[in-house]
Amino acid sequence: MSTPHTVTLIRGDGIGPEVAAATQLAVNATGVAIDWTVVDAGVDIMEAEGTPLPEKVFEAVRKTKVAIKGPITTPVGFGFRSANVELRKILDLYANLRPAKSLVGVKSKFTDIDLVIVRENTEDLYIGVEFAQNTPEAAAARDFLSKLSGTPLREDAAIGVKPISEFGSRRIVKFAFDYARQNGRKKVTAVHKANIMKFTDGLFLEVARDVAQSYPDIEFEDRIVDNMCMQLMQKPELYDVLVMPNLYGDILSDLTAGMIGGLGVAPGANIGENGAVFEAIHGSAPKYAGQNKANPTALILSGVMMLRYLGEGAAADRLQQAVADVIAEGKDVTYDLSPAGVTPVGTHEMAQAIASRLNP
Repeated sequence: MSTPHTVTLIRGDGIGPEVAAATQLAVNATGVAIDWTVVDAGVDIMEAEGTPLPEKVFEAVRKTKVAIKGPITTPVGFGFRSANVELRKILDLYANLRPAKSLVGVKSKFTDIDLVIVRENTEDLYIGVEFAQNTPEAAAARDFLSKLSGTPLREDAAIGVKPISEFGSRRIVKFAFDYARQNGRKKVTAVHKANIMKFTDGLFLEVARDVAQSYPDIEFEDRIVDNMCMQLMQKPELYDVLVMPNLYGDILSDLTAGMIGGLGVAPGANIGENGAVFEAIHGSAPKYAGQNKANPTALILSGVMMLRYLGEGAAADRLQQAVADVIAEGKDVTYDLSPAGVTPVGTHEMAQAIASRLNP
């Protein structure tokens, strides 16, 4: 018997524990031996420990090198900065990988989408260097930046900083090309706004063009981000792997998720040099917590990505097919996937149906 893979399961909050349990059930049904380390994070833990991400979460991920995470609530406009962003930042999970692939049985305006978003995870506006309105720090930043740039800034402006480095750009573009080569993809498109942000996005584009020269077997092109959105709506079949800075990646990954039917079927991964955290794109939906209603597909498909990362490609293929078969059949799916006239099942029951496909 092979040595078990060690994996941290971060259950999250809201519907997190339910979809995490469903994912654990489905992954275990593949027969791949996994030694799970289960830890909790999120708003409930914050009340008890003063932080949504206790140090034991980081300790577990550093030890196992691989984690899969249920959704964690991020307050809008107040409270702690995103726990998801903090995990990526502290563990230097610089590559956010978000595939978008159509599934038969999922309602969508599109039927044959097969795209991969590669998003830089550690730079750009999401680095979190901000100065609140009407603070001495914001005033100092405005004065400094106005003198440097020769552009006056309004006195009531908050300030944010958008750093994009050659190092960060080079490693994310290289990641995209390596992913394309390893997965039989034909083209990489760099997405940017270099026509306006000539020094930040301009650097990203310059580096992308340089990296592309080392991959003559992969077609390369670039698109301005707003045009890219229109292109995806009009002719998505022309695109394959798309690589971009942090903010654009966040937006376009939700756009492509919408093209395949929504966040409920959109998996994701955050990968660095020394580990990876796999997660669904969707939120924690606290109003549905504990009701056994949540669609577990996105996190289970993130489990498929995790199995591939662990070198368990055959098991990943079987699990992906099992998910596709259950959704296509439409008999054992949650309410958001259920065809008209068919009674939906719960989160756990859908996971059981997927597992049964693996162990008939």
